[in-house]
Amino acid sequence: MASLLGFGLLMAGPIVGGVLAFGILAGCLFRGLYLLSDIHRGLVKDLPRQDKAKEVYEEYLRRREE
Repeated sequence: MASLLGFGLLMAGPIVGGVLAFGILAGCLFRGLYLLSDIHRGLVKDLPRQDKAKEVYEEYLRRREE
């Protein structure tokens, strides 16, 4: 499929083929970045959030026991 697309772009001429090739590559890159961003948002949302007050209180209790 990629060979047929490359052959078609080559036959379209340097300007038209270059513009189409750039559009295809830029579209694929932007789509990949969007998917990575979507995956990152999904992973970060599932992580438990650290409660600073609870963490400081637990640290205080540990030091108090020593």
